[in-house]
Amino acid sequence: MMQAYYTGISGMQTSSYGIDVVSDNLANVSTTGFRGSNYEFSSLLEGALSATDGSATSDSIGMGSVLQATPMMEGSGSYTNTDRNTDLAIIGDGWFGVENNGDVAYTRDGAFGFDSNSNLVSNEGEYVLGTMGGNISDDNILTKQLDSVALSNVDQQDKLRFPDTLYCPSQATTTAEFSGNIGSVNDGEVRSMSTKVVDANGVNNELRLDFQALDPQPSSGSQWSVTATTSSLDGETIYATESGVVSFDEQGTLSSSTLTSIDNNGSAVSIDLGSNFDGIVSLTNTGITTSTSVDGFTGGDLIGYDINQDGEVVASFDNGQQSSVGQVAVYHFQNDQGLDRLSGTQFTTSSNSGKAMFYQDTAGNNVIGTTLSSNQLEGSNVDMTYGLTDLIILQRSYDANSKSITTADEMLQKALDMSA
Repeated sequence: MMQAYYTGISGMQTSSYGIDVVSDNLANVSTTGFRGSNYEFSSLLEGALSATDGSATSDSIGMGSVLQATPMMEGSGSYTNTDRNTDLAIIGDGWFGVENNGDVAYTRDGAFGFDSNSNLVSNEGEYVLGTMGGNISDDNILTKQLDSVALSNVDQQDKLRFPDTLYCPSQATTTAEFSGNIGSVNDGEVRSMSTKVVDANGVNNELRLDFQALDPQPSSGSQWSVTATTSSLDGETIYATESGVVSFDEQGTLSSSTLTSIDNNGSAVSIDLGSNFDGIVSLTNTGITTSTSVDGFTGGDLIGYDINQDGEVVASFDNGQQSSVGQVAVYHFQNDQGLDRLSGTQFTTSSNSGKAMFYQDTAGNNVIGTTLSSNQLEGSNVDMTYGLTDLIILQRSYDANSKSITTADEMLQKALDMSA
């Protein structure tokens, strides 16, 4: 009978612990990035019971229960759309890293924003960790355009700072490509093509090509004189003029050109007229067409930052240019359930979880190993339906253990009355 007391009391305690766990889960059902906890019970001791009928079979009876562990729920939560492009959700495995009092904490809560110093931070003001591209100067000028930023090693991650003002310097045009049909030499008309080119001062100028059929023409194919002119957009200032001759074969495709380059207010521009049917052609019974392509661009101011599915932070400018300037880190572990809980949304490493690591591609480069979605947040992974069901079960378990104590007390009282 005394054993019934201990068994009932331990059962009430473990049920109470389970109720606490489920209650905490339900209280955080709307918390962004919350990871719920399960509960695991185990027997304290077991005693063997021998069979009374002389058979060789036996059984055992438990002597109480204890809360063995509260492992983390590993399932993903639901995803909701937001109006902030710095809000991030991990679609799959992985954890964000934030700097917590000098240490690194790991979280699925991607509600990020910028503080007064342009650092990317969590809602609690903790620095989000990642790799900077190293292409932003101290005076907020983009020093290099990058297609991507390589993720550095785990122990080299640092806070991410993206200034709210950033200037993309101009780049002078070095090559101008022309293509299209200038028509037949029999037309006798001047054919013109033009495009904007950027000089070394970051100013847009005009590059114009004028084609005029030569007289006389060769016995096969055709020849045209071509005059290239660079000038200000208003045409008031002429910077340079170059002339040459272009020759076409009997099919009308370009066979040679003596016009190679021209000065654009101090910077040289290479003129590419293409070859075969991929550049300038002289075809009859076909409409006149022109097409141009140039490199270079004028300077531009920052429009804003976006974070793509690979965790790249991309800066966009009002001159149409873009550049990667950083990489958000996503950490992985051998055993996620081995992480130690700091709060409902933050965890730290333990001997059971193993050290944080990055996945690598076939070339040995560090990658985030998952997909990020901007303008989205991951909610709690607690299912309220299951939580309420567990709460009912645990409450009934608590009541049953309470009644076992009452029954044991009544039995002990009857035993005492019989001895009297």
